[in-house]
Amino acid sequence: MSHHPAPPAVAPGATVLGKSGPLFPTSPVRVGPGLDPPGAEGGPPFGPPLSPASYADSFAFPFCPDVSKYERVAKVGQGTFGEVFKARDRRDRSRVVALKKVLMDNEKEGFPITALREIKILQLLRHDNIVNLIEICCGRNAAQNKSTLFYLVFEFCEHDLAGLLSNCNVKFSLGEIKKVVQQLLNGLYFIHSNKIIHRDMKAANVLITKQGVLKLADFGLSRAISISKSGQPNRYTNRVVTLWYRPPELLLGERNYGPAVDIWGAGCIMAEMWTRSPIMQGSAEQHQLMLIAQLCGGMTPDVWPGVERLDLYHKIKLPKLPRRVKERLRPYLKDQWAVDLLDKMLCLDPSKRIDANDALDHDFFWTDPMPSESDSVSHFVLPPLLPLYYSRFRQP
Repeated sequence: MSHHPAPPAVAPGATVLGKSGPLFPTSPVRVGPGLDPPGAEGGPPFGPPLSPASYADSFAFPFCPDVSKYERVAKVGQGTFGEVFKARDRRDRSRVVALKKVLMDNEKEGFPITALREIKILQLLRHDNIVNLIEICCGRNAAQNKSTLFYLVFEFCEHDLAGLLSNCNVKFSLGEIKKVVQQLLNGLYFIHSNKIIHRDMKAANVLITKQGVLKLADFGLSRAISISKSGQPNRYTNRVVTLWYRPPELLLGERNYGPAVDIWGAGCIMAEMWTRSPIMQGSAEQHQLMLIAQLCGGMTPDVWPGVERLDLYHKIKLPKLPRRVKERLRPYLKDQWAVDLLDKMLCLDPSKRIDANDALDHDFFWTDPMPSESDSVSHFVLPPLLPLYYSRFRQP
């Protein structure tokens, strides 16, 4: 019997992912006469059709509030994706948010598909352990010929897990570690139950509020999954998940995968709660496979039936080593149930890898000490450094 509640339904009126119907609408929503720019379908019949960028710059976007409703407090991150600002609502000074600017400079086809996918999925999902997308705002960039800028407005989280683990002043008790991992698995249980996979699990994408509430973030690589009615396997890209957290099936070229890819990443994050740094830091795909083999054993048909059918299995020479997960991690974890759960999460065969539901029922969470709120987080004051999630200091 499950010890946790069934996931609530997606937002009322939302498309149920994985069922019939498109993930994104196939045609733009008309918002009334006079709002289409010249040259657009339904607009005044003069001028040539506009490019996506010109269309965005001339469109009114009546349902996107102006970003000026927020007062920027500080810039907390910058990277190839754009910029992130800590901001305060001008009408409610106690309301603090994170403004993530969508980078449009390199987009020739309009709004970036990764941002569009993140918006659509986060609008569908509402859960305590999923970062909350409040709204999308727009504004004008006077420095760049008044081009339109878009901002994703998120709830502001004071910490990210990678930053906390890299700080030697932050100590986690076993009960606090259990609470962090439990919340992480709760978030995964919810999205997997709604037929969504994250595909970028890593400590830098796990945010934690000053109250100790964990929020799974960065859904730019996430997608809906489905079972083909014709019985044909899915062909998703395997160029996802940061290398150090990428499961062996993706490294070997698998394209028909599912929620198990997130569980592997969650296992790597769980181990990191004790080791304080990523447990397998490969420099390239083949090196990462070697590190996985040294920890989890040889990838052979005996332990992983069907592995020989993966594209890269016969192209990469891998050692046949014994499995040493428990032996190598027990000195760090020092808890038999933690070692056992981690061993099940880092199973080579994705079909045998434990899922989020069964992981939440594991004895690790139901033996003393029980999961407890983290005083380490609630009483810890961040130094004046950029949080890793917002600054996007990515591993290979």
